[in-house]
Amino acid sequence: MIIQIKPQLPETQRSRIVGRVKLLGYHSTPVRTQHGEYLICIGKAEIDIRQIGSLPGVADVHRVSDQFKLVSGKWKLGYSAVSLGEGVTIGGDEIALMAGPCSIESEEQVERIADHLQKHQIKIMRGGVFKPRSSPYAFRGLGLDGMKFFYEACRKRGIRIVTEVMQASQIEELYPYVDLFQVGARNTQNFNLLDALGKCAKPVLLKRGISGTIEELLYSAEYVFSAGNEAIVLCERGIRTFETAYRNTFDVNAIQVLKDKTHLPVIADPSHGVGIRDYVAGIALAAVAAGADGVIYEVHPSPEEALSDGQQTLNFQESAALINKIRHLKSVL
Repeated sequence: MIIQIKPQLPETQRSRIVGRVKLLGYHSTPVRTQHGEYLICIGKAEIDIRQIGSLPGVADVHRVSDQFKLVSGKWKLGYSAVSLGEGVTIGGDEIALMAGPCSIESEEQVERIADHLQKHQIKIMRGGVFKPRSSPYAFRGLGLDGMKFFYEACRKRGIRIVTEVMQASQIEELYPYVDLFQVGARNTQNFNLLDALGKCAKPVLLKRGISGTIEELLYSAEYVFSAGNEAIVLCERGIRTFETAYRNTFDVNAIQVLKDKTHLPVIADPSHGVGIRDYVAGIALAAVAAGADGVIYEVHPSPEEALSDGQQTLNFQESAALINKIRHLKSVL
């Protein structure tokens, strides 16, 4: 059960609500976010929720059977949208396109990609400065120095930034430069990181774990929401299976299932989903047709020279063609 508390409620009324919930056999946990205040109530007794809804100070009450209460779609009318500022939103009627390199490599690279995005009216650029790599000898990013010129290139073009944060200690140093914190597949169950991101005022992009279930992804989102941050975007990026013909198995089913189970925006990452450049566009279009709110993919001036993930990265010509196809498909849908 979720109880929505009226804003600026006196503590005496809040205590009465908590006491009534306890008498009914439920344990309540308070959650305060940037948009509201809630009591998450867990119990087994069958009750008439109108007993709670009629209490002074209660804005609304919802019966939610899912264990992931706050991210469940059972208590919100319609879908949530996440704002990155300056009119840039993920969720709603428009498809959100996000593109950029796997890794930020140089100022020239960033400027050229930012020009490409600006030319095609893409308002969000992805790029990693701290990279989790399978091999300790692979390129692992330029760190904060790379973040600074990444930020400058995007800000002068009106482009918002999404980049990966790998540990809680990085949040503070990245905070001035980032519009959307990405939690990568290897960190989706890093609960200390999720708790820390729940306490910050920047939106969070949660990627599905390498072998994670849909339920596990929703539990990860619940960690962020219950810690105080409602601005969450979910990302299907493929899961590891027994198939070896491509990098991951992109789960297009997950988009429809997530849109049914949660009110949060759901986007797709076809680059990691399939891991082969020639197939990225087809997977992206399948995701849009399945109802994805956005697509995030990798682009580079010269993918064959990229320091990471060049095999799944589009060049500018391929990127422009994909943008046109996605927008045409969205208009048809």
